Amino acid sequence: MGMPPLASGPHGTDALRPLLDTVLDALHAGTARRGGPLPAGGPGAVAARMAEAAGDLLPERGDPEALRVLVTALAEGAADPAHPLCAAHLHTPPLAVAAAADLAASVLNPSLDSWDQAPAASALEALVTRTLARETGATDAVVTTGGTESNQLAVLLARETHGAGLRLVHGAGAHHSLPRAAWLLGLPEPVVVPAPAGTLDPAALDEALTQIPGPHLVAATAGTTDAGLIDPLPEIADRCAAHGARLHIDAAYGAGLLFSERHRARLAGLEAADTVALDLHKLGWQPIPAGLLTVTDTDDLTALHHRADYLNADDDTDAGLPDLLGRSPRTSRRPDILKTAVTLKTLGRTGLGALADAVCTLAAEFADLVETHPGFELHAPPTISTVLFRPARATDDHVAAARRTLLSTGRAVLGRARADGRLWLKATLLNPHTRPDDLAALLTLVEGHVPR
Repeated sequence: MGMPPLASGPHGTDALRPLLDTVLDALHAGTARRGGPLPAGGPGAVAARMAEAAGDLLPERGDPEALRVLVTALAEGAADPAHPLCAAHLHTPPLAVAAAADLAASVLNPSLDSWDQAPAASALEALVTRTLARETGATDAVVTTGGTESNQLAVLLARETHGAGLRLVHGAGAHHSLPRAAWLLGLPEPVVVPAPAGTLDPAALDEALTQIPGPHLVAATAGTTDAGLIDPLPEIADRCAAHGARLHIDAAYGAGLLFSERHRARLAGLEAADTVALDLHKLGWQPIPAGLLTVTDTDDLTALHHRADYLNADDDTDAGLPDLLGRSPRTSRRPDILKTAVTLKTLGRTGLGALADAVCTLAAEFADLVETHPGFELHAPPTISTVLFRPARATDDHVAAARRTLLSTGRAVLGRARADGRLWLKATLLNPHTRPDDLAALLTLVEGHVPR
């Protein structure tokens, strides 16, 4: 048996072509076998089917059918974000052009920890990060794996600027990664500000900043995980300025509205932040991961400076080789920026804005369906593309049971959220190809699975 072919190099494309046909055929076959948004049978049945397909994962002799068999099994057992009834999470179906670009990134396999491993990729990353930073009113940005890493990095940069006594102040609806970041970094217990309507209360924030000794890092949210709500950013920015507090905005969900002329104004106040978390595998339709953290003051990034002689020796840096270690706490980094660059240039602001507008419109249409249906209750009109609803007169136990039944049968994927002391079903509409008939079918399906 000869050496297996490589994906890159002069013969890489010849080796890849038949394998890509195998993968595409397997994806098609697995999706057809699944037949819906989620595999039927629940965790036990899915695990058993995967174990049967995998067999001996380290056989004495290799199996040339492994690619076809395992990709088919993975597709059959996948939650398909491109299915119109898969609407639970902030998990978008990736654009085809982005996935194709991601293949090129995998084949070329540059690692963005030193220039000699990623000459073009490092140059492209610098161009894209500055372009997206300008969209938020910032100066620069660094690439992350998503909102969680961006939030953790924002807290780290604030701690390095203001010291270990920094107090994180966030709303009750903030993402769990923010208090977790304070814990990871050894900071004092965060201050949780009430969010009686689901968004951070500026008056309560003002009171907290007045009463609790600083320095403070205030974390606001533009697109909460549970309901897609946007905190009153201008008022929060004013309170931060008045108290000399640093401001971070977690816009992992909502940042995609920046591309939309119709909805961009909802993010007014974003430009006042010291740091902003973006996550383009949400309202950017990128394959995971695709996060960024923007910074207004580039001096904040000096906290990431690190020296490893084999990657960024002083004399190499003095000679003009870019120092990439200061662009991330991670060392090896794949060129995730390529898929984003290709998407931005292929679709442009208009194309991306149209996608954002489409899912916001879908959410409004779904909310109207819920509100006019006598068998359902709407929590509130959607802010972005998340709709909370529940069957009328159902108990919380009934709501939870209906959701689990839909999951175990593979019929629909809906999330859950608590609001106003009750449990709600959550539809996060991120597939721009979803149609009004799909939304009506989703309601009918839920109605038929509510315990009586």
